[in-house]
Amino acid sequence: MISYTIVYEKIEDPSFSSGYYYAHIPSLDLTTHGKGIEGAKEAASDLIRLWIEEKKSNGEAVKRETESFVSTIEIEDAVLR
Repeated sequence: MISYTIVYEKIEDPSFSSGYYYAHIPSLDLTTHGKGIEGAKEAASDLIRLWIEEKKSNGEAVKRETESFVSTIEIEDAVLR
């Protein structure tokens, strides 16, 4: 079994309907989106499977994630002004 970290981010873009999320797979440098967290997770799973199939069909190595950390940082509002 292989696993990858997925980071979800709510989409605030007015061109998307409400409730959509980005799903980022940092170790593969891939991003997709879906309706709600579950929709984004399903889209990420499909994308990863397609990515793996593409790599295998081209005889390329499939990158495995070794270790991943996720954190947040706060920037003062004054920086935005």
